[in-house]
Amino acid sequence: MILTDWHGVPETARGATLALGNLDGVHLGHVAVLAAAHQARPDLPLGALTFEPHPREHFRPDDPPFRLTLLPAKAAALAAAGAQHVVALPFGTELAAMSAADFVEIVLHGALGARHLACGPDFAFGHRRGGDVKFLRQAAEALGIGLSIVPHLADAEGAISSTRIRRLLQDGYPERAAALLGRSFAITGPVTHGDARGRTIGFPTANIPLGRHLEPARGVYAVRATLPDGRVVPGVANLGRRPTLGGDPISRLEAHLFDFAEDLYGQEVSVALVAFIREERKFTDFPALVAQIRMDAAQARTLLAV
Repeated sequence: MILTDWHGVPETARGATLALGNLDGVHLGHVAVLAAAHQARPDLPLGALTFEPHPREHFRPDDPPFRLTLLPAKAAALAAAGAQHVVALPFGTELAAMSAADFVEIVLHGALGARHLACGPDFAFGHRRGGDVKFLRQAAEALGIGLSIVPHLADAEGAISSTRIRRLLQDGYPERAAALLGRSFAITGPVTHGDARGRTIGFPTANIPLGRHLEPARGVYAVRATLPDGRVVPGVANLGRRPTLGGDPISRLEAHLFDFAEDLYGQEVSVALVAFIREERKFTDFPALVAQIRMDAAQARTLLAV
């Protein structure tokens, strides 16, 4: 269940233990916060509270897209980690102006009836991020709400964070990003019409706009696409601006699914980037591009063992 308003919260979503945060990507560190919320009060329903859009999108709307997960994918990942409901508070002028004290009193205590909270050590909230974990502990305690501060989960390279995962994807390391996410990074969106050029050479593609997703390194990837009915189909995809074909103003994902001939136009498809094969580059002519596509597809089949 996804709740997108704190007014009129159903009783089934009140009185829970809640994991707090932006939770972009729902990486292993976020899963640890969710687990801590449950472990502290296993007798209570388990929920997650996040913000939509991401506050950075509200305050810096001209920034390039940076999201690892949009709300449906975020909610699905949280549900897979045990959350029974997700509260996605609408982050706009009203919430941005709310003081930290009012956020705890009105939203967490009054509207949601939270019984226990869990967050990372750098969680900040309220007007101009006026509330930190020290303030949250004091305010929650005064209202009889428990709080678990969960240390950053780390590996040999340092703390696991959404920022670090974004950097790995932009540098062309989807496998390393997947190790921190606990699953492959995926771009989800509706399949749109392209110029059908791939169909003429035996490589029809499902075209998916990046939208608000982070743009990973441009190039060719071995991928696995999850269809609306749950089937997972391996394939090869190009992410970029097609310089050999004249260039596009914005990047897009073009996925060729192996041994697949069904019409996906208009359907929501999630394409997981499994392995980076090569950087995007401009070829001397179309036949050279076609020859490379055939090699890319063969390499993707090898990487995916299909």
